[in-house]
Amino acid sequence: MSEEIDIVIDSKTYHAKEGSLLIDLLIKEKIKVPYFCYHESLGPDGNCRMCMVEIEGQKRPQIACDTFIEPNMEVRSTGKTIEKVRTDILELELINHPVDCPTCDQAGECSLQEYYMDYGLHEAKVSISDKVKHKKHVDLGSNVILDQERCVLCARCTRFTDKITHTHELGIIGRGDDARVSTMPGRKLDNPYAMNVVDLCPVGALTSKDFRFVQRVWFLQTVNSICHGCAKGCNIFIDHNRVKYQDDVIYRFRPRRNDEVNGFFICDEGRLSYKALQENRQETALLQGKEIREEEAIQEAQTLIQKYKDNISVVIDANLYSEEIEAILRFAKKINASVHSPLDVYIEESFKDDMLRSAHRAANYKTIEALHIDTHEPKSSGLLINFNHPQNFNAAAHIDFLTHQRDVPSLVFPIADYTENSGTLTNEDGILQKCEKAISRNLPIPTVIEILLKVKV
Repeated sequence: MSEEIDIVIDSKTYHAKEGSLLIDLLIKEKIKVPYFCYHESLGPDGNCRMCMVEIEGQKRPQIACDTFIEPNMEVRSTGKTIEKVRTDILELELINHPVDCPTCDQAGECSLQEYYMDYGLHEAKVSISDKVKHKKHVDLGSNVILDQERCVLCARCTRFTDKITHTHELGIIGRGDDARVSTMPGRKLDNPYAMNVVDLCPVGALTSKDFRFVQRVWFLQTVNSICHGCAKGCNIFIDHNRVKYQDDVIYRFRPRRNDEVNGFFICDEGRLSYKALQENRQETALLQGKEIREEEAIQEAQTLIQKYKDNISVVIDANLYSEEIEAILRFAKKINASVHSPLDVYIEESFKDDMLRSAHRAANYKTIEALHIDTHEPKSSGLLINFNHPQNFNAAAHIDFLTHQRDVPSLVFPIADYTENSGTLTNEDGILQKCEKAISRNLPIPTVIEILLKVKV
């Protein structure tokens, strides 16, 4: 086990493990050092040379991503000498970079822009007409677009397909000014995690076809949430924006780092699942397919509950928040109903892999099990109250609480989806996780708990 030692950085003492990478300590302590090629999930590569620091006793600056912490080490991350080195290296990175920041989707999230403001602002030695031109708008596959001219050859994307997915679709071809990222001959970028290269790219070379030219990032609001695509519970950022007078809209999901769950990544299916969330929403109460007011729906529900008392079954979707499930259990106890949450419908073995995708497609099935809810289908009953479970069941009468439209001739209550509400989930590994509310609609759809509080039984 590595020993904890002291290290001095910019005249301040820090504690670190002997033999660990210097750049990891700099990142952890939020000491600003520029870098393109290094990424904690991919390890050091040492090709961009931007993370130069001065080390006492060394003749020349060293790259922090390939420097191991030693006893009595003194490091300088600032100063005229090291900043001049960074400026010179950045100039090399920008020799053939196109001047298209105003149209680039990475604008506002671009490391190259940030480093230029810190270490650039120098007079260019290469005119725009002399820059080497490469292909633009190259469709790599899997919703990823490549602009070869913007690439700084950090090799993060190629290392991702080599080290993480082991699918090897990407490589760097050519030499010198002709070097560029490309797919292997006859291949496309095609794996279930391909869009993570967009997040890894520190510049605007790799962009999402789905998000391309849709929104400027500085207009987006961001909240922390959990992907509901399966029981893994990958941590995500929800980026959304409300245009004046219009409803709040989700524009993308992005992976949020959690070393206990998903690390730095999410699968592409989970990333793009925000689209289905916003389509075909159930927004009004219905009775036999006709719109009714919420007050009328509540009165009808109370009448049905009274009519079928002692012969009621409740079915719960295993994607609901734990707080919602507990509220439904309390409600079911009041009306003396049996409670069920059949889980077989959520199992999809073909979806499972060795990385992040689970065969259990229910985000909160662990809570269903922990609360000892019957996971078998209910027997035929007089009244069946379905809280967004995907199956249909036989019963004389139905009350459905739905986030999305279904062809069901019953009494229907619209309910908020998980982005319009906050709550907790337990993933398949037993980790309790919190989701924040992201979306605020002009006409809010009530949550399950809000509706149940209005039903008098």
